[in-house]
Amino acid sequence: MSVAASTASADSPAPASIRFEPWLLPGWIVVGAYWIYSAVLQVLGLPIAYTFFGMVIGGLALPALFTGWWFTNRRVTWFDRGLAFGLMVLVGAVTGLLIDRSVGAFGLMFAGVPIVLTLWLVWLTVAAKASRRTKLAGLAAVFCLGWGALLPLRMDGITGNQRASLHWRWTPTAESLYLAEQQKRIELSPALPSTPIAFAAGDWNQFRGPGRDGELRGVKIATDWAAEPPQLLWKQRIGPGWSSFAVIGDRVYTQEQRGELESVLCLDAATGKTIWVHSDQARFWDGQAGAGPRATPTFADSRLYTLGATGILNCRDAASGMLIWTHDTAKDSGAAAQMWGISNSPLVVDGLVIVWAGGPGDKGLLAYRTDDGTLAWSAAAGTVSYTSPQLAEIDGVRQVLFFSEQGLVALDPATGKQLWEFPALNAGIWRAITPRQVGPQRILLGSEDLGLVAIDIAHAGDTWKASEHLASRAMRPAYNDFVVLDGHVYGLDGGFACCADLESLKRKWKGGRYGHGQILLIADQQLLLILTETGEIALVRATPDKHEELVRIPGITGKTWNHPVIAHGRLFIRNDEEMACFALKLEPEAVAAARIHVSR
Repeated sequence: MSVAASTASADSPAPASIRFEPWLLPGWIVVGAYWIYSAVLQVLGLPIAYTFFGMVIGGLALPALFTGWWFTNRRVTWFDRGLAFGLMVLVGAVTGLLIDRSVGAFGLMFAGVPIVLTLWLVWLTVAAKASRRTKLAGLAAVFCLGWGALLPLRMDGITGNQRASLHWRWTPTAESLYLAEQQKRIELSPALPSTPIAFAAGDWNQFRGPGRDGELRGVKIATDWAAEPPQLLWKQRIGPGWSSFAVIGDRVYTQEQRGELESVLCLDAATGKTIWVHSDQARFWDGQAGAGPRATPTFADSRLYTLGATGILNCRDAASGMLIWTHDTAKDSGAAAQMWGISNSPLVVDGLVIVWAGGPGDKGLLAYRTDDGTLAWSAAAGTVSYTSPQLAEIDGVRQVLFFSEQGLVALDPATGKQLWEFPALNAGIWRAITPRQVGPQRILLGSEDLGLVAIDIAHAGDTWKASEHLASRAMRPAYNDFVVLDGHVYGLDGGFACCADLESLKRKWKGGRYGHGQILLIADQQLLLILTETGEIALVRATPDKHEELVRIPGITGKTWNHPVIAHGRLFIRNDEEMACFALKLEPEAVAAARIHVSR
């Protein structure tokens, strides 16, 4: 801004001719480069972490370069340079006090600053020949306009591609609509069973199913959805949260946020009506993923184990919801709060419930006795992770696997003693994918920073050794767990479905656009059921030949990161706004195997 060239009078009249001022060119190069960079970043389809850190780099580089150009520009006096910059900062600071909490400092920095700097340059270009007073007055208006654009907005999180979901701040949120609906709802809940609920064939008792691997076996479904689409049994609002479902007979369990209460729900599978709900005074929220619990309930031996986003571990009677015991794992471990909340689903094995708390030293994984909740053991397992513990059996020895920013560890489930480890240090990129045993002595890891890594485990006596067999960037899963079938790995990479050979880890195909949703494998039919990030339901062939999508139908509305579940011929899906249940038509030979089990 030639707010006042040092040789010019403060209020001298502007020349009659209007032309572009060359001294503005470097500023336009900086701002123009930023907008081009941001657009390219969105269309490249990069992994989530790369897009996220790319946005951060661009958002920090823009004000740094612009400020450098502004304060080294000799066409503007030092006083006016400082005055303009200080005015921009002052208006931004005032805006920061008035904006919606969801926009926050992140929105100010990465949305407000680019808008303000762009408008700044536009005004300087338009008013290049105006008087100093006019320029200063115009800049004040530009700063108020640019920063003020954030005032009427609310950010309801971001998508997997790091795009903000913006709404007018005065419009009701999905959570507020749900809470208002709850106050008016009067439900006649089904009677509580008089006998304990037990696991039976066809149940989906925990995160990603009985094997915690996202695989459904013994079931075949009709795939001609054009002629016989899934029948919607019920659809209704739910409080925010990223939990999936546990399904035991005709009972469905999940978690949600109800205002300041973190709640566990038991629903009737056929109707969606609430059987019981129990809550803790707890609320977790972050600006990117929003509010609510992240972990999926685990059913074992007539009990339900739930872990909240702040670390509250509850053991309840699955039939009645009665609390048996509870622990605050954050207090037990001394763990710092996780950026996106505690997200691992409890693992129950041999009378212990094992959860990750993320405490320092040997307070990473905690194992509580299922009968009375006393702490049996604790072990080091990193301090940053969004994965769940997984049970494996290698060379006849059962072990608990856990993947964190430190790498992969394997522990004796009875004592917590470390058997082996595979160091893979990365403090900058989150780990969110559950490790998977893919051979008698082989483990497959997946993450955005590592891609796919096959690890071989050698065992002799009391000695264990883990070594890298092969690593590949053919698939880089972010928080979309993969599945394995017939020597091939299927998952989502950058929002696209992807297939890789399990032995060579070479990519076989990549195609379709599903966003950052989740996959369920219907193994007997070589089918992938993909719940897309926008809530659609798609069927894709799980074959290495090519990407082949059979059908795609609408499911639910809103950003959908939760895992789908199929149990007893019903498909259950949800996100942080609504949930739904569909009846699937079963192939004749699968009807007997998938007979709906009624436990009450």
